[in-house]
Amino acid sequence: MATTEKVPSLFSHQAFRRVFMAAAASLVGVEIAFVALPLVAISALNASPGQVAVIGVLDTMAFLLIGLPAGAWLDRTRRRWVMVVADLGRALLMASIPIAWLLGVLTVWQLFAVALLTGVGRVFFDVASLSYLPTAVGRDRLVQANSYLQSWDAGATVAGPSLGGFLVQLAAAPIAIAVTATTYLWSALCLFGIRVKEPEPERRADRHLAREVGEGVSFVLRHRLLRPIALQGAVTNLFLMVGIISIPLVFTRLLHLNAGDIGIFFTFGGVGILIGSSTARRVADRIGYGPSLWLAGLVGAPLCLLVPLVQPGVWQWITYVCWLAVTLRIGMNNVVLVSFRQRITPDRLLGRMNATMRFLMTGSLAVGAGVAGLVGQFAGVRTALWVSVIGLTVAWLPVYFSPLRWMRELPSEEEGSDVRSDD
Repeated sequence: MATTEKVPSLFSHQAFRRVFMAAAASLVGVEIAFVALPLVAISALNASPGQVAVIGVLDTMAFLLIGLPAGAWLDRTRRRWVMVVADLGRALLMASIPIAWLLGVLTVWQLFAVALLTGVGRVFFDVASLSYLPTAVGRDRLVQANSYLQSWDAGATVAGPSLGGFLVQLAAAPIAIAVTATTYLWSALCLFGIRVKEPEPERRADRHLAREVGEGVSFVLRHRLLRPIALQGAVTNLFLMVGIISIPLVFTRLLHLNAGDIGIFFTFGGVGILIGSSTARRVADRIGYGPSLWLAGLVGAPLCLLVPLVQPGVWQWITYVCWLAVTLRIGMNNVVLVSFRQRITPDRLLGRMNATMRFLMTGSLAVGAGVAGLVGQFAGVRTALWVSVIGLTVAWLPVYFSPLRWMRELPSEEEGSDVRSDD
């Protein structure tokens, strides 16, 4: 009688186990700092709203300023050591805040510098992490690995800010920042102990940074699989940001609901991403990886269009469930799309591909924030919410009208290269 050999869990794989623990710790640190850093400015320095806003801008600006050249540089070096250095640098930067606070020399300018420089560290860590994963687990187990990582990402997004708020309430905002520093240090220690040998990057005497950045951008935009992936991700991020900004305004100004109601709404969103990312592999195995990217969007479109109809009472809870369905699709797509990207990109271009994707995704978030502000100002916040859900309803179309549409399996690197360009 034939027997089916059981595939060992990825967590029995030493390299993945340590990559997962490092990414988990790093992300918790990011989420705690997201809450704690502005609170340090407010509680310890009596910062103005404008100064608090500058901290938020500086925290994400690095992706737009150095994201593309960072990807080119990462393709020249071993990525694991870049992640270790990024973690240690962020740990030192964060530790400087409680030390300065205890010495009575903390200033808002130090917070600005820490926000900007830790953002730089996050750029290098995130892009290197995405590019290192195929080396750590092999390209045949990327979907499973990304499912675990994206599930933790969703859970940390829900729990991290709450943990940050609890730490601030329990002790003080600078103490919460000290906890963030320890998470980065733990991440570095996890990565330091990985035993998998990373291949030596290709050495070329004629390398030129600007030309390599252009090669990475061209690779993404000319590739018949990566281009629709990038477009769908950018469209999703743009209109998701419009909704994220509009919802609190609709709840408070039009419906006169409280902050707790807003928190419940976004908690449902986080749960949706968690469910989507944890079930993505099983759904894709059953209906196909390509179809899973657009069928979830098509099925969820009617529910998405119910969100702007939110009213206090029973309809409010219906809206929560509808938003969960919207974010569930996003969670599924995150796992499958990242796995597609990693699978079909040659190792020598992984850093630049991931950096280009991050640049496009971050840029679309910035555009979405601007769209939300303009539409909300001149047409009303509920109209802005309608713009958000209409955009999310059709965000799956770039994949539907692409070669990804009926692909049941993840392509190999060679198969991806065969459909690189329309030219």
